[in-house]
Amino acid sequence: MNAAHLVDLGIQAIYFIAAVLLIMGIKRMSSPVTARSGIQWAGVGVLVAVIVTFFHRGPHNPSVLIENATLIFVAIAISTALAWYTGRRVAMTAMPQMVALYNGMGGGSAAAIGASALLGFASMAAAPQFVPDMPHVNQSQVILAVVGALIGSISFTGSLIAFAKLQGWMDKTFRFKGQQAVNGLCFLAAAALGAMVVMHLSTHAIVLFFAAALLFGILMTLPIGGADMPVVISLFNAFTGLAVGFEGYVQHNPLLIIAGIVVGAAGTLLTRLMAKAMNRSISNVLFSNFGSGGGTAAEIKGSLKPIEADDAASLLYLADKIIIVPGYGMAVAQAQHKIWELSQQLIKRDKSVKFAIHPVAGRMPGHMNVLLAEAGVPYDLIADMDEVNPEFPNCDVAIVIGANDVVNPVAKTDKSSPIYGMPILDVAKAKQVIVIKRGKGTGFAGIENALFYQDNCRMLYADGQEAANKLIAGLKAMDGGGGH
Repeated sequence: MNAAHLVDLGIQAIYFIAAVLLIMGIKRMSSPVTARSGIQWAGVGVLVAVIVTFFHRGPHNPSVLIENATLIFVAIAISTALAWYTGRRVAMTAMPQMVALYNGMGGGSAAAIGASALLGFASMAAAPQFVPDMPHVNQSQVILAVVGALIGSISFTGSLIAFAKLQGWMDKTFRFKGQQAVNGLCFLAAAALGAMVVMHLSTHAIVLFFAAALLFGILMTLPIGGADMPVVISLFNAFTGLAVGFEGYVQHNPLLIIAGIVVGAAGTLLTRLMAKAMNRSISNVLFSNFGSGGGTAAEIKGSLKPIEADDAASLLYLADKIIIVPGYGMAVAQAQHKIWELSQQLIKRDKSVKFAIHPVAGRMPGHMNVLLAEAGVPYDLIADMDEVNPEFPNCDVAIVIGANDVVNPVAKTDKSSPIYGMPILDVAKAKQVIVIKRGKGTGFAGIENALFYQDNCRMLYADGQEAANKLIAGLKAMDGGGGH
């Protein structure tokens, strides 16, 4: 066994270790208790894999460890600097956009790997057959490269559109007559061009294939409504994982294969769970008007009833069981720390306090859980929708801060509503409801909330932090600043 063979075996062994670290890291991310260490484990695994990659021998020039090393170092330096800067500067309210953008970069990278492989295959196929040592084109590799490139391209442009919507750079939905037919034709064109690439490995066909795939990613995401954004982000995450896995087979890279399969499987499972939590199929998310505000909901009767902070504090002071429902508005106000401080004041006064989380609250999967964990809320105080819904009828006061569509009862009562059929938190069944809201605007789905007009609901108009401070002050004023 020569030295080069030993080096190759060592590289494969280190790839295996890196893959184990990545898998264990992702597994630890499934629990808020171990999520931080899970990210660190996965990060170390990826770092190890990147470092060991530089010990690969170049396929066309075995005398060097890796080809284009200078360009790779420059790319790593630039991307690391950008990631470090954005990671430290991006506000929590912009985290969903950043997740969508980074996910798109992953899909784009997989598509770029596919493009490089396909162009290389095309070059080999066009070479004269008498050239010595010219490797043969493997048909299965070409097929996997095409499939990975198709999925990666869709994830890339689709994630960019999701980013633009979340950032407010474009309308939440964009529709035109016959849109689904156009989308279908675009996908068929991409698939047909992909088949042509497999059969002929033509450079022109490769270019047209990528153009159609990238265009389909845009067209597929344009009509999807705001209420579906968490599901869409999760779906594109699964796409990126699958694309990376396919391109890993093409590159004979075990780490890419394992990482792609794990991320793809986890993203697919999460997407299915979220769609199920919304009582919808994934196809319904992609091809319906749900969450778009495109429906004509029935007129809501009644009026909004404001409440002063001191009166709201009195309700909390007299209550025994309190459920807090956070939403995107809490993130905008950066009020999670103050809300937890309010909760601590209530707990000191022997109140039962829980946080109720809807599966699609916020703008990305787990958005509210991240915010509450950042504020230091114990995990045993956080309950999901199925667990907490039966408790609302016995809840003395429900506090809604920044949530809108996920507590709107028309989802159960009004078939004309764009969000009809979406399971909601049953806040309307609480004895008293206090809604902390800056103004009278609608939610991300663009429709009025019937909860706000109910007799048991009062509107506390204020910024989240301001409202929490006033409620804390009101509680302290009632007992001289102490608890029981």
